[in-house]
Amino acid sequence: MRVVIMGCGRVGSSLAAGLERQGHEVAIIDRDAKAFRRLAADFRGQQVCGIGFHRDVLRRAGVEQASAFAAVSSGDNSNIIAARVARETFGIERVVARIYDARRAEVYERLGIPTVATVPWTTDRFMRMLLPDGVSSAWRDPSGTVAVIQLPVHEGWAGRPVDELEQATGGRVAFILRFGSGLLPMRDTVIQADDTLYMAVVSGTVSDVTAAATREPEGS
Repeated sequence: MRVVIMGCGRVGSSLAAGLERQGHEVAIIDRDAKAFRRLAADFRGQQVCGIGFHRDVLRRAGVEQASAFAAVSSGDNSNIIAARVARETFGIERVVARIYDARRAEVYERLGIPTVATVPWTTDRFMRMLLPDGVSSAWRDPSGTVAVIQLPVHEGWAGRPVDELEQATGGRVAFILRFGSGLLPMRDTVIQADDTLYMAVVSGTVSDVTAAATREPEGS
C-alpha cells in the first residue's frame, strides 16, 4: 500500500525505511530539504519538500492514492493539523499523529485521530530499566490515558474475590497469571496466594492504586 509520512526526522526516516523494507510504497514530506539526508542512499520512495499540512503538498506526495498517513514531525500542532487534513479532506482511514504533550493526546483521540504520546511510553521504558523491581506499565494506550500494571498485593487478598480488590483500588483486573497460564477473571474469581495480577488503571492513579492493593484488606 502507499503510505505518506510527514516529517523526515529520526522517527520519520526510520519509519519510511521500515515500510519500504516490507514492500510498501512510501512518500515522505519535510519542509527542510536537508532532512532527506537521513534517508538511506538506496531509498526509492518519493521525497517532497514542503509544509506537510498544505493540501497541494499532500497532493504532490500522492495522498489521494494513499491508504495510510503518519504525522511524525517535531511539532504537535503541525502533526494534528496534517492528520486532520489527511482524514477529513482526503478520507484516509489509517491516520496516526505523534504527540509530545500527553494531555493534548487525549483531546485528539476524542476527535478520532489515533495518537502516539511518546513521553509516557519513554518514561515507562526508563522505569523498567532503572527500577526492575518497581511498579511500571506493562502496556499503555497510545494517548497515555490508560496503563496496565503488574500489581503487587497484600497477602491478605488471597481468598478474596476480584471485585473486592477492584472496589478497594478503583482499578480493573485485566488478567491473572496463575501457575504460568493466563486467566481472564470474572468478578467472583477468587485471588490465590501465588497469583500475579495485572490491573488496568487510569494514568496518574498508579500510586494510589498500588497503595490500596498493598494495604491489608478490611476484615482480614
